[in-house]
Amino acid sequence: MDLAMEVPYVAAANRHAKPVSAAVVGGCLRVLDILPVGLVGLSVYFIYIYSGRGVSTQYLAALLMGVITSGILFQWLGAYDGDFLFSKWLRLNRILLGWGITGFVLLFAAFALKISGFYSRVWVITWFVATAGILSFGRIILSRWILSLAREGRFAQRTAVIGAGEQGEKLAAHLSQVGDARIRIVGFFDDRKTRISLKTGGYELLGDTDHLMELIRRNMIDQVFIAIPWHAENRLRELIARLAMTPVSIHLAPDLIGFEFPDRPVSRVTKLPMFHIFDRPISGWANVSKTIEDWVFAALILLFAAPLMLLIALAIKIDSRGPVFFKQKRHGFNYNLFEVWKFRTMYATMADPDCEVQTTKDDPRVTRVGRFLRMSSLDELPQLFNVLRGDMSLVGPRPHAAATKAEGRLFAEVVDEYAARHRVKPGITGWAQVKGWRGETDSIEKIRKRVEADLYYIDNWSIWLDMVIIVMTVYILFKKENAY
Repeated sequence: MDLAMEVPYVAAANRHAKPVSAAVVGGCLRVLDILPVGLVGLSVYFIYIYSGRGVSTQYLAALLMGVITSGILFQWLGAYDGDFLFSKWLRLNRILLGWGITGFVLLFAAFALKISGFYSRVWVITWFVATAGILSFGRIILSRWILSLAREGRFAQRTAVIGAGEQGEKLAAHLSQVGDARIRIVGFFDDRKTRISLKTGGYELLGDTDHLMELIRRNMIDQVFIAIPWHAENRLRELIARLAMTPVSIHLAPDLIGFEFPDRPVSRVTKLPMFHIFDRPISGWANVSKTIEDWVFAALILLFAAPLMLLIALAIKIDSRGPVFFKQKRHGFNYNLFEVWKFRTMYATMADPDCEVQTTKDDPRVTRVGRFLRMSSLDELPQLFNVLRGDMSLVGPRPHAAATKAEGRLFAEVVDEYAARHRVKPGITGWAQVKGWRGETDSIEKIRKRVEADLYYIDNWSIWLDMVIIVMTVYILFKKENAY
């Protein structure tokens, strides 16, 4: 029987010719990026400098160095990383940045070698400006052309999915949601046709693996995704062995749990592919950098704030009886308990060391001096000693008392990811505080937003982010919202 009659979708599977290779187009684009660097410089040389007595080796050396340096910088700055073909303007910003750095490198080399006077300023300026213009114009035109090809499906690999069960449905749903221009699902194939639906995730069941092999032989399939449960080892081995004899790409789709972590990379551990679920946050040199940052800033702030802290201590003693400092057990890094230091802001007889009741606006337990300290956040200054001791960082998720509740429920009961805040040291200030989630967390929504901000900080930490938070903290200290 004719295959087209057995599998009605064959015509659609062969509607487009073999797809354009994104890798080949990307490789050609890399060459096209460095060609203007050399050709523009050479053209400007022949227009302004060439005298008919031979080409200057100094100018050729500068051109060669420009081509090599720019090519290295384009790669180093990530102009070709990931799906750069489908990015806006083909990452023109990184190309122009690389070309700008190339200019500084060449100028520095010329001054260091004391040969800058040899080169014509007209040639240098024209070369750099014209090259930047041509790179920009070419990038814009090419990006529009490439995106038009992508919309037409010219980059789409004709993809067959083996396995029309739950795993295959999840794979199809994920691919449809992501909308990758390099993948077009032709349909599903499964040897268990009598036990599954003829429609899976909106795609047709085209037949069994024998039909798939025939389509592959007719050059109608470019790649195959095997979406079969991993516990079916014998079946998987047979399929892979059979497909290994064909000229198509073969991919083993993740098992069902893998779809819970779609954005996690696959790394190799002792040559075995494994899902890389989480990294240890702020580790290695990042931890060294943050520790130095904490020590330096905490010491400097203490040095300048010492007179103010003495005045605050005196005001507390005059205003009400009791100790100057308030100490409270809180959970810190890795959920370990530590004693956090603050200036006492409540009457000693009304202090709540376990924070059974959160402080509210116009709370009668708060002293006159305490009210001012809370509004200005000056009550947090003694935590600088916690930073120097290593219990806390200057910036990080704020530590909460163990008994703190929102709407009568413990924070850990409200938000599943709450414990993940303890993967790093707690901080005096943090991303949640500067984003408006400072103060009382009396509702479930507030604590969820705070945890969401804290987890964003942990996943995106950098020295630069810490500096931004510190600057923003100084600004919000002058605001009184949510501080009481």
